[in-house]
Amino acid sequence: MDSLLFHDMNLTWMDGGITSMDGGAMFGVVPKALWSRKYPVNDKNQIELPTDAILIQYQNKNYLIDAGVGQGKLSDKQKRNYGVAEETKMQESLAELGLSVEDIDAVLMTHLHFDHAGGLTHFENKKLVSTFPNADIYVNKIEWDEMRSPNIRSKSTYWKENWEPIQDQFITYQGSLEVVPGIDMIHTGGHSEGHAVIKLTQANETLLHMADIMPTHAHQNPLWVLAYDDYPMTSVFSKERWMKEAYENQYKFIFYHDAYYRMIEWDETGKNVVDSLSRSKQAQIVFE
Repeated sequence: MDSLLFHDMNLTWMDGGITSMDGGAMFGVVPKALWSRKYPVNDKNQIELPTDAILIQYQNKNYLIDAGVGQGKLSDKQKRNYGVAEETKMQESLAELGLSVEDIDAVLMTHLHFDHAGGLTHFENKKLVSTFPNADIYVNKIEWDEMRSPNIRSKSTYWKENWEPIQDQFITYQGSLEVVPGIDMIHTGGHSEGHAVIKLTQANETLLHMADIMPTHAHQNPLWVLAYDDYPMTSVFSKERWMKEAYENQYKFIFYHDAYYRMIEWDETGKNVVDSLSRSKQAQIVFE
């Protein structure tokens, strides 16, 4: 597993599973001739998108950013449609660090689409139970409300089995939330109405997790937003604001979905990479 030491925080990427989504949908109106130069595509026009939850070990607490696509909950049809090559191996990943699912103190949900929230529950004796029984699960209130009453578009990605059995574990917030000093969840909207980014701050340095308004390094351009976004112009404006702030203050970006980078930092122009951490696991889709 890949890890990154960020002052007093230790980040480790869990083995969260692998999905492969349609490249056109993932880059919206951007022509394939442009986006395929930055992110490889297979013969089905799919791009590889891991769902690797990020464990943050900080001040004797264990925090997870999102929960993976899940294990043992998808039908064969769903696996085919979402290009699921591997499912989440959360227990195995935590065991490598000497931890168990009971040791997770909080799960920080950027949003509650199935590929982020699927790992929150699992089957035991044919019954859905909490994967992280001792954890508080933080999510923006707008997201929580929409997930429970999805609209005609969003109902295809908000699944009851990912939240209904564990609804007593959820804690909602409005606007922004300081989980603890150094870990902030900030509402952006865009990809979903309740979507949030996560900002980690230590010693005047910042790691920024943009979640699905910038799911991969190839989505750096503020105009390159997903066709999956419910509110694409909100994504554009939010990403534009965050990218400006990040370039000016030397923020580093961390990723849940990127098949090639765990972390990347651009210079103040946004044109040159000055620091990065590559994903050590070989991607299944590579440039030919």
